[in-house]
Amino acid sequence: MVINRLRALIGLNSIMIQFGTNQMRLALAAITAALLLSGCNANYARVPDPKLSTRDADLVAMVPRYEVDSTYNRYEVDDPTGQPAGTVVVDTRSKYLYFVLPNRKAIRYGVATGAEAFGWTGTARIGSLQEWPRWHPPADMIQRWPHLKPVVDAGGLPGGADNPLGARALYLYQGNKDTLYRIHGTNEEDKIGQSVSSGCIRMRNIDVIDLYNRVKMNSKVVVL
Repeated sequence: MVINRLRALIGLNSIMIQFGTNQMRLALAAITAALLLSGCNANYARVPDPKLSTRDADLVAMVPRYEVDSTYNRYEVDDPTGQPAGTVVVDTRSKYLYFVLPNRKAIRYGVATGAEAFGWTGTARIGSLQEWPRWHPPADMIQRWPHLKPVVDAGGLPGGADNPLGARALYLYQGNKDTLYRIHGTNEEDKIGQSVSSGCIRMRNIDVIDLYNRVKMNSKVVVL
């Protein structure tokens, strides 16, 4: 079926005569790959970037940008979670975060998750939402990395392009207790798709801004 479509689209015989067999094989390989990819992504739709404030645009521009694997771009997809609309679901194995939409749809984002020794799973709620949050390294992190103690002594690191929490942070609570785990931006976007953090869920800054604009306080969060 793919070959029939190719013949109709590009006039296979005439192109073989014009460019020769080797060149045609390369062209066929490229076009076939494109058609197959298009078929595989039939249920995917790219989600436009959110509108940024002047402050957001200035600070985001200061963070090094990396082209992540296209798998981890922001897409609207068929919802695989079965959760109610408005729920956030993090699949730590696949490195995807889903924001569930009505009508069995979801927005899927690529994330970086906690390294195996520091990962967290469970059900929580969003207990706080902050823009360009101040970072306070937790006590267990100070034990592992004593060089961060001056940051604590200074009252934390102010929000900005150098702050590891990035553009936004969603603070996860169980009841009224802070779990100390966050869904947040990052200044290391090249780590998306990996298990690298100290337990928290990292997103590209443009993605965490998009998610922040959609979620509500007390929304349910499921980390698998």
